[in-house]
Amino acid sequence: MIAMLSTAVLGGRLKKSAGEFLDAWDDFWFAARHIETLAVLRIITGAMLLYSHVVLATDLDSFIGVDAWINNDTSRALHDGTLGEPTAAWSYLWDINSPALIGVHHFITILVAAAFMVGFLTRITGPLAWWFQLMVIHRLLGSLFGLDQILTYCVMYLAFTPCGAVFSVDAWLRRRLFGNAESISQKWNWLLPDDLPSVSANVATRLLQLHLCVIYLFGGLAKARGQLWWDGTAMWFAVGNYEYQSLDVTFLAAYPRFFTALTHLTLFWEVFYCALIWPRWTRPLTLATAVAVHGGIALGLGMATFGLMMIAANGIFISPLMIRRWRGIEVPEPVDAARLEPAAATSKTIPSTKAGTAAIDADLAKRIAELEKGEEAFRKRYVKLKRREAKVEERNERIKATKAKIRAKLEDGTLVRGDKLLDQSGIGLSGIGLDDGQEESSDHADDSLSGYDLLNPNGDEDS
Repeated sequence: MIAMLSTAVLGGRLKKSAGEFLDAWDDFWFAARHIETLAVLRIITGAMLLYSHVVLATDLDSFIGVDAWINNDTSRALHDGTLGEPTAAWSYLWDINSPALIGVHHFITILVAAAFMVGFLTRITGPLAWWFQLMVIHRLLGSLFGLDQILTYCVMYLAFTPCGAVFSVDAWLRRRLFGNAESISQKWNWLLPDDLPSVSANVATRLLQLHLCVIYLFGGLAKARGQLWWDGTAMWFAVGNYEYQSLDVTFLAAYPRFFTALTHLTLFWEVFYCALIWPRWTRPLTLATAVAVHGGIALGLGMATFGLMMIAANGIFISPLMIRRWRGIEVPEPVDAARLEPAAATSKTIPSTKAGTAAIDADLAKRIAELEKGEEAFRKRYVKLKRREAKVEERNERIKATKAKIRAKLEDGTLVRGDKLLDQSGIGLSGIGLDDGQEESSDHADDSLSGYDLLNPNGDEDS
């Protein structure tokens, strides 16, 4: 029995844990999220994308022109397996041999990147910016570095979100065209999204966060394969490399322990970033380290655009509610589900104001008081019923004792009609049921409780 009970308890706990895990998983991916964080990332990503395309335009023929350093045939061979490992990449730029057409294409690419940056028709310019970026980087294989990769993955996730709902031309157009209208046609609502929480914003945020964790994890593991990161000299060789040096800090060579500690700290942070970034108490320190590492790369190693873009990518872990507070928008206070009764705890409605939270607290206090009052009433009724039960048992015992005496007199032949024992038992000789030697079929039952109302919490005590 104990084993069965333990199994049932364990099964219940496992079922509850599984349900809690599924609820947390569902909230992690599909809870609606505000768009502010993605909107800020859209502006920075669009600006870097625009900068990258403008830099290519300054010497377009050398990068993707007909007579580029890596021409169309070589670029295609680098992808189809002729000159290396085959990839699934493809670009129609491999088949364009007209300098004028390449120039027009790149001009459109710059316009789309600029439109995406300022948030103009982002539902359209977002996917277009990602598409043109893919075509360009597949053509530029051999001339790429980290900035191009980070830009591509950021614009890919942003392209399919309503990231133009705030800080954008789209938001301005919506206000000018529709004002504060609560409902507009579905077509316009898609093209000019409203500043409301959305599931797509949360999905994109989670994908961006996980993608960044994967980048750091494998980047850290790749570093851990090199001896310089274990003996503590990797940071010194990076700072002392004049090819990348934009800020001379070689005077720190007099402090070798500083470089050793910095090297080991950087390796530890990069490998364990994917674990340290999620807990709330380690996240601020992890993000501060990211700013320090990439800020140092931007200032000291001449890779300002890459460093700034990586800092912006880390900003995906900043809550949009924080940005809404900076915007002066009132943010609802968090509600402690443990304080809610079961019916309220499962409710999906959260108050949007402090007044709403106060109303819920008052309602909870009232409900708790009612429950306590009801519990006291049930306790009193329970005590009263136990007293009544004790009286019934006591009377039944008296009746049994009287019957035993009557039974003894019958056996002795001393029982006569009008005996006091018969008056005490409330039965006659015919009701004894022992004339034929048979035992009674049942004990005497007291029917004085038949009219007791179990649902009456104010019933009178027995006299």
